[in-house]
Amino acid sequence: MSKFSLLMKQLYKSKIKSKSFVLMTALYILVLSVAVFWSDIKELLMGDDKVQQIAIINDTTADLSSLFVASGNMEFVQDETDVKVLEKQLKDEELTAIVTISDQQGQLHAEIATYTPLKLNDQTALSSVLQYAGQHYAVQQLSLTPEQAAQIMTAQTIISTKNLNEAATDGKSEEEKQSGLMLSYVVGILIYFFISTFLSMITTEIASEKGSRAMELLLVSVKPGTHFKAKIAGVLLLALTQMGIIAAVFLVYARFIKDGAVWKAAGEIVQELSIGYVIYAVLFLFLTILLYLIVGALFGSLVSKVEEGGQVLMPAMIITIIGFYVMLTGLGNPDTLLIKVFSYIPFTSGMVMPMRIGATDIGVIEPLLSLGVLVATIVVCYVFSLSFYKRSVLTYSTGGVIQKIKTVLKVTT
Repeated sequence: MSKFSLLMKQLYKSKIKSKSFVLMTALYILVLSVAVFWSDIKELLMGDDKVQQIAIINDTTADLSSLFVASGNMEFVQDETDVKVLEKQLKDEELTAIVTISDQQGQLHAEIATYTPLKLNDQTALSSVLQYAGQHYAVQQLSLTPEQAAQIMTAQTIISTKNLNEAATDGKSEEEKQSGLMLSYVVGILIYFFISTFLSMITTEIASEKGSRAMELLLVSVKPGTHFKAKIAGVLLLALTQMGIIAAVFLVYARFIKDGAVWKAAGEIVQELSIGYVIYAVLFLFLTILLYLIVGALFGSLVSKVEEGGQVLMPAMIITIIGFYVMLTGLGNPDTLLIKVFSYIPFTSGMVMPMRIGATDIGVIEPLLSLGVLVATIVVCYVFSLSFYKRSVLTYSTGGVIQKIKTVLKVTT
């Protein structure tokens, strides 16, 4: 077995059994579980199982009974009982509210009587129903039947697109752009969280060996370049393992929970995406994590002890946070100049460019250019980091990142 494989497996086995890796994986699964079961959790924590009985008194000549149907925990009672009897039921909490509907100058007027004020959610839901009823009532004043009024209110416009520029690529539909936006958001979140976890891991791993002076003994039999590549490969394999575990849990949830509703929803999203987009998303995800791991290994060689790791990691984490928030701004409008600029910066393109690919009508050149810049940056960073790692891994210095780099160059040149 080669020394590279031995070091990589040793790192992988030690980290995959560590409490930090297990707890972080469990935390990601917990977040995924909350997202999948959010509707049930929301209902459990904030829902109210009590059925809201609402009496409707219609003082108009219009037939609005078909509009007041049970919805969620709200039921409507078309009651012609005496108002005083209804008010007594309201005080006895047999009813939640009494809605009296009347005509005022050709418009629907609704008076909501309550004994206990409605909760905000119930008030909003009831107001929406009454607004919809008011629109139907206004249409019925045109001497239309309830069926004709319903046909007008439910009418939808069929929209299609046509691109007259034959040289341009076909424009994406709104559904395709929405699906691309959702998947790019997931890719951006994965990049952000994996970088936050594994960038710190590889830096502290190298810094701990260097701080304990174990590095000096280790490099007697192992070349610094081999050690550098083994650390990157081991942590990258660890990240892929965690990614695989999360993906497996998601597939189980999607396939077997809620009668496969999540699976169907995910399938509908995937159907709107091209194979090329999925390939781009995976490449940007993998290459961005690899780039940050290379930088993290270099940072680890600069510090003299683990406590200094946070200091050297700060610039990389700031760039990651900036890229993440730029991506969030793109959820509202992915066609801004800010998104375009950051989609070509290698340290942020992994979070931003998939959004442009999926949610905008860009051509083939832009993604390939961004991917090429990212690959070129990885190659340059790898060559530079490998060369610098050989000189800095056994150099001990104090001060900030710039001062440490200056010290290494002064000592080794």
